Amino acid sequence: MDVVRYAEASAGLLNAELDDIDALVRFLAGRDWLHHQIVERDLETLRAFQKALRPVFEASERGDRAGTVNGLNDLLEDHPITPRIFEHEPGRLHLHVANKASTVADLLISETLLGLANLVCDLGPARLGICSAAPCTQVYVDTSPNQSRRYCSDRCSSRANVAAYRARQKAAAASA
Repeated sequence: MDVVRYAEASAGLLNAELDDIDALVRFLAGRDWLHHQIVERDLETLRAFQKALRPVFEASERGDRAGTVNGLNDLLEDHPITPRIFEHEPGRLHLHVANKASTVADLLISETLLGLANLVCDLGPARLGICSAAPCTQVYVDTSPNQSRRYCSDRCSSRANVAAYRARQKAAAASA
């Protein structure tokens, strides 16, 4: 996994409703080797981390560069990570979180922080956002070349575009 995918997965983690172990298993779809390691404490730890991470996305959405960076730095202090360089394919080096994490929650938190820290350093702290489609409050990571993302999903983008189109049509009909 590369750090951009870690960053993108961080939005998924923040948006996930982790009500029970089954919800965490669903979140970890495709990572079956982690399923048997999940314990109830992972849920508590991840829910607390979600609350601590949300202000970082909110600061980025407000354009608060210092708040974004300081928030991430605070989380990095609270949850130290150990990155390692891997070469799964010859000539293709990339970072992973070292497999020293003691719990599934520790691993997910480490991946999230590694991804977000790298993304903020490489693309800037304004790449984290909150969906512009009302009433959605989901977060997203903007890796687009022109920093143009405004919605958490295609569904929210379509819904907002249809609502805007209908509002324009209604306004045009009212003025005619």
